[in-house]
Amino acid sequence: MITIAMDPNLHIGSLTIAWHGLTNLLAVAVGIWVPARLARGAGLTSEQLYSLALWAVPGGIIGARLTHVIDSWSVLYARDFWAVFALWNGGLGLYGAIIGGIITGVAYARAKGLPLGRTADLCAFGLICGQIVGRIGCTINGDAFGTPTALPWGLLYTHPDAFAPPGVAGHPAPVYEMLWDALVLFALWRWRGRLKSPGALFFLYLALYATGRFFITFVRGDRIVLLGLQQAHLISLALLLVAVPAFTALSRRRQMAAA
Repeated sequence: MITIAMDPNLHIGSLTIAWHGLTNLLAVAVGIWVPARLARGAGLTSEQLYSLALWAVPGGIIGARLTHVIDSWSVLYARDFWAVFALWNGGLGLYGAIIGGIITGVAYARAKGLPLGRTADLCAFGLICGQIVGRIGCTINGDAFGTPTALPWGLLYTHPDAFAPPGVAGHPAPVYEMLWDALVLFALWRWRGRLKSPGALFFLYLALYATGRFFITFVRGDRIVLLGLQQAHLISLALLLVAVPAFTALSRRRQMAAA
């Protein structure tokens, strides 16, 4: 097993900052910067992507908090409603961030007349890069910890402030996800010039990420919601039901047009 004794908080004098919070900020920055850098090749400007982010990021934060609150309502919030708004205590769901960001991003793109498909394809790169960075913080503080394991790469957290159960080695679920996300990024980059139909690359991202997240969630220690499945399982299935048909339809549409 691998022992992690690192303090999940960074202490600078009297100031205490959670590493998870810092990596989330970095993840947002990367998620904005990457599409902005790729914008010119898609016929957009970096300024348009930065303006889009001003709407997508708050929407992502709201969605991230909402999915966490729904998942943990009976455990944490049913008896203390005002704790819902205590973001400084942690509690954000990645899937909620993705969905919330997509909803507000689409609304902004439509309002400003941005090409929706090409904009979404660019944002796919930002999303997957941001997800990789964000999971670094989860690995440091033991958030999103995995189920117990005796495998040699199991993570054992010894710091008292870590979120993982003390003294129990668990699957490094965030690391699994980072590795899968890296493969998704590689696939998106390889298919970047091959998928000619705008929006196809974005739905490929959704389908690939949801597939990996579905299986990785089996080694997550989250609450069971329905039929032995966790919240992330159900969201993954819902996204696959949307992304796979959409990707298939867009790909066939381009092929038919070429014929």
